[in-house]
Amino acid sequence: MDPEKEARMQALLTQPVLARLATTDPKTLQPHLTIVWFYWDGTSIWISAFTSTRKVRELMNNPRCAVLLEPKQPDSQLQAVLLEGQAELVTQPRSLVHTMSEHIYTKYMGPEGVMALEPQSWMRDPENLLIKMTPQRPIVW
Repeated sequence: MDPEKEARMQALLTQPVLARLATTDPKTLQPHLTIVWFYWDGTSIWISAFTSTRKVRELMNNPRCAVLLEPKQPDSQLQAVLLEGQAELVTQPRSLVHTMSEHIYTKYMGPEGVMALEPQSWMRDPENLLIKMTPQRPIVW
């Protein structure tokens, strides 16, 4: 990837923009698209989710997924970033699940907002897990 696109992509991935996660129902092959919060560690995208959600159930049966991000600014030279790859569902160690969930919620809620009862209970809920996806090939346009 050209260095300028790479730099713009990395900058976008650190912003608190909404992402769209695409999974597929293994029985009907019906795509499922949902809006998610995420954290980018420079290599992988991390999404906090609950085991009872449709996206997690679908990823258990078919780990292939895609994440699409668009910049907030309409004047941005970067129009979109598409990350495709295989998801890994991370449930252990619980300290990692909590830490990465806290990174995700802090990105969108700020350091004070993440201290509220609701995000704290979400992070500690035994049903909380992480969707980790290291893109095989980012597509930027």
